[in-house]
Amino acid sequence: MKVYQHLNEIERDPNTVLTIGTFDGIHLGHQEILKKLFERSRFHKGRSFLITFHPHPRKVISKADGLKILSTPEEKALVLEKMGLENLFIINFTREFSRQSPIEFFKKYIISKIGLKEIVIGHDHKFGKGREGTSETLKTLGKEFNFEISLVDEYKFCGETISSTKLRHAIMDGDIKRANSFLGREYTFSGTVISGDKRGRLLGYPTANIKLDDNDKLLPGLGIYAAEVIIDNRKFASLLSIGKRPTFYDNGEIVPEVYIYNFNKNIYNKKITVNVLEKIRKEEKFSSPEELINQMNKDREAGIKIFNEINTSKKSAQ
Repeated sequence: MKVYQHLNEIERDPNTVLTIGTFDGIHLGHQEILKKLFERSRFHKGRSFLITFHPHPRKVISKADGLKILSTPEEKALVLEKMGLENLFIINFTREFSRQSPIEFFKKYIISKIGLKEIVIGHDHKFGKGREGTSETLKTLGKEFNFEISLVDEYKFCGETISSTKLRHAIMDGDIKRANSFLGREYTFSGTVISGDKRGRLLGYPTANIKLDDNDKLLPGLGIYAAEVIIDNRKFASLLSIGKRPTFYDNGEIVPEVYIYNFNKNIYNKKITVNVLEKIRKEEKFSSPEELINQMNKDREAGIKIFNEINTSKKSAQ
């Protein structure tokens, strides 16, 4: 897959089938749009092309400083490439960029520089300054510049419409099973292993503290989770703790850390990826280290059971 950061890097091709949007999370609703994109690009024997934005437009336009993203640009690119996308253009979203009218943006970026045979969008897609551009805008432009439009209907999972907002809330609530069902895969984050206070080692549960690749990445809500850690392309059963460690600190910072089953290698400064499988319990304050250890022993049993059940289910589905 080709990834572009600047418009002048792109070679114009009038046989381009394109979609555009934030695609934060690339959930099942987004995937329906992508399926249609690939179907139409095969029909036209053209290239598939996706335009997305970073940072998240809401952080720029509405100054939603506390907004956390579901997908970093790197994660988004990885998922899209696995799905089969051929071209990805990540536009640096600024206030100046946001002031362009829908028609100005479309002509400057898509018609003049990228080329277009057909555009595939969700039924409620809006674009340009003030989100003034709609499917009706595209129909007018389509007649002027001779391209087709495919509208993808609202997608529902088990009778419920999926959105990035609902997905975000599920993750913040720690409802990872629901979030993963919206995604069609595990929710993931990556970071570098850094030195911690080494308290876990004293408790018999050495953990790897993780510094996120992107501080804007959304972490699941506080609690203990069954997880899968990927190190050097190898997968390991793990427990994930996201919390303030209230047994030892009165007002600690939120720290993501993983305990990796049957693992004793030095992985400081290693980049790892965490696939979050299922929540085991909420974060608790224990009256003593011994009480915490007893609970961690139970967590260990619960975590490996979840890990094995999910992997057995995946093998059965193959």
